[in-house]
Amino acid sequence: MRPKRLNTAEDNPGIEVIINCQGLDEDLEDPDGGGASAEGGLAAQMHRAAMAALPEKLRNEAELCVTLSDDATLANLNERWRHAQGPTNVLAFPLLQLRPDVMPAARAEPLILGDVILAIETVRREAAEQGKNLSDHLSHLTVHGVLHLLGWDHETLADAERMEEQERAILKSLGIADPYLPLKETLA
Repeated sequence: MRPKRLNTAEDNPGIEVIINCQGLDEDLEDPDGGGASAEGGLAAQMHRAAMAALPEKLRNEAELCVTLSDDATLANLNERWRHAQGPTNVLAFPLLQLRPDVMPAARAEPLILGDVILAIETVRREAAEQGKNLSDHLSHLTVHGVLHLLGWDHETLADAERMEEQERAILKSLGIADPYLPLKETLA
């Protein structure tokens, strides 16, 4: 299968979304039962989430790629770059060493941030296990990956709490519930 490049928004052509799920085309049809085209709908959702995660100042300057791939690809990347076995839900490959508290200086050329890659099978399984809407979970993980490109991390408890707070605020702006609430609280 050839990857499908879906540049889904005219407001920032620097965010490219790629659907590269070999053998999963039919499985992606209407992922949440809403009747939308899966590829177009998921790509638009991922683009919207990536755009929301960017600070306002960077929205017209930054370039990044978000790829929706499969577990086999993420397992390979996870082992190669993190020396961890098996797939993971999202990996981020920043091209710059940014800090979340320091914005890069204005530039004439685009600020190329890097790549975010998500594993659709893992994301779908997690969404089902956690009772979450697939699109919302995909948006959360896209935001999470873009924040990594911007220098956010969760290596310490304090860093994790700051990053989760930032994710919550971004997702709230998209109308998405707090992904860190326990399942029973979200269903109450």
